[in-house]
Amino acid sequence: MKIDRLIGIITTLQQKKTVTAPYLAEKFEVSRRTISRDIETICRAGIPIITTQGVNGGISIMDGFTLDTTVFTEQELTAIFTGLKSLDSISHSASAEKLAEKIGVNTAISIANHMVIDLSSFYKDDLAPKIEQIKLAIRQTRCIAFCYCNNRGEADKRIEPYLIVFKWSDWYVFGFCKERQDFRMYKLRRLWNLQITNEMYAIRNIPEGKKQFGTHITDDYIVPALYDPSVKYRLIEEYGHDCFIEQENGKLYTEWGFTTQKGAVEWFLSFGNKVKVLGPPEMVELMKSTLDSIKFLYES
Repeated sequence: MKIDRLIGIITTLQQKKTVTAPYLAEKFEVSRRTISRDIETICRAGIPIITTQGVNGGISIMDGFTLDTTVFTEQELTAIFTGLKSLDSISHSASAEKLAEKIGVNTAISIANHMVIDLSSFYKDDLAPKIEQIKLAIRQTRCIAFCYCNNRGEADKRIEPYLIVFKWSDWYVFGFCKERQDFRMYKLRRLWNLQITNEMYAIRNIPEGKKQFGTHITDDYIVPALYDPSVKYRLIEEYGHDCFIEQENGKLYTEWGFTTQKGAVEWFLSFGNKVKVLGPPEMVELMKSTLDSIKFLYES
């Protein structure tokens, strides 16, 4: 990107004082003509660049002119590069390393290497192309079409894409559904045959309430339960170290809220015989009927 190159040239001139055009051309992998145009752009931005001829000549910033190099602290640069590296984990680029190479912030890169954020989960090869397509569609304001699967079955979708969202440990595309005439979230793992269509769209104002992803989901269905101590790690992982009360017999007592009864049943079933639901009565009966249906499945 040109802006990255311009920043890189300015930083190089600050560090090395005087450099040659061939040096800059090789460093940034562009032609000498492009470097000349970049120098003109930097001059128009108010930074006085001078060129001198001769053996010790070259390109430099005019003596006496100083730039404020404290715009970003080392800690802030570290955060920037860490963020770039995390985004690289769900793409086939290496933007963090490329930018660091251009502007020479080796200290920040070294510190950023102390933290690794991998946003790709286990399906990077499938995820990265989808994200790149959606990003392109958003830039071009073109609708996207895809097949989508959820608990109601499979359907063809056509939406105006607005945002790529990472939330609840997963990736989503947020957009305006043409069929439902409303903003919706779609999990990237559940969609396939993604295509950018030729249909353009006019950018809509997103209602503030729609930007608060997940605020409509409430966990107000309270279910008390008793867990075996062997699954303590899962409780801590999900809700924290103080999420249960340890009983005298070692069992772990919880009172947690769930969004729906169905969601609660799926959660408890994942523990097998390591949990007992204590209430409410309708929830206990639902667990019993679900277990009976599972038993019948294997008996038939």
